Amino acid sequence: MVTDMNRIGFYQFDPRFGQVERNLDQVLHGLRDVREALIVLPELTLTGYSFADRAEVARQAEDPRDSRTVEALVALCRAQDLHLVTGFAEQAGDQVFNSALLLGPEGLLHVYRKLHLFGREKACFDPGDTSLQVQDVRGMRVGLMVCFDWAFPEVARSLALQGVDVICHPSNLVLTYCQQTMLARCIENGVYAVTANRYGTEARPHGTLTFTGQSQVVAPKGLLLHRAAAEGDALHVAEIDVARARDKALTAYNDILGDRRPEFYGDLGEPTVGRTGE
Repeated sequence: MVTDMNRIGFYQFDPRFGQVERNLDQVLHGLRDVREALIVLPELTLTGYSFADRAEVARQAEDPRDSRTVEALVALCRAQDLHLVTGFAEQAGDQVFNSALLLGPEGLLHVYRKLHLFGREKACFDPGDTSLQVQDVRGMRVGLMVCFDWAFPEVARSLALQGVDVICHPSNLVLTYCQQTMLARCIENGVYAVTANRYGTEARPHGTLTFTGQSQVVAPKGLLLHRAAAEGDALHVAEIDVARARDKALTAYNDILGDRRPEFYGDLGEPTVGRTGE
């Protein structure tokens, strides 16, 4: 049933690499007082991010359909009438994916596998092979993307053309300009977006990464509803009106999707100029 108002938000924290039980306990504790909402968690929430190689991922990855950690998160959803989007190291046969799961009181609802791998992820994960899809959640049309997918406007636009209201964006951001770019994505597509980022530093034998925090909720027309600090745990839940995401009027004369002229855009699937180094 579609309602006028819904509650969406994020939980930002500092996952510890390889400490799955500790990270799970922190999520369960951090969300203990939240009810009747859609909450987004960071990318690779349970395992941490900076894997050494594919073999290390394989040792920690799980099949989400047979996972004690997923069962614990679903139990939380059931007890508190929540839906969660969480980053997840997914095992699928002999493949491993940097995935995002949509969970609810009913269980595992959807798996999205990150399409655009960043940096050393290319040495650790298989590239995503799932299509971009929109799911119905609490009267909202919800779509998933993961971290570096932000750099590819086709992702958000593909979801918008399917009628998405809210883009859920688990992240482990290290660059400094994603958060501002997501404001543009919400202007371009007239949607809400929740970016759930982590903070802190992961020092691993192959290098050290520092994450930028600043998780945020953005409304259509690029209105920043809330942005967390760069450091520190943060839980924020915003009340939104999905009707704002379904009204694509930019002016009295312009509709940001209706005014598209795709017959002039060419084949967006293939470059028309040489790639770097060609």
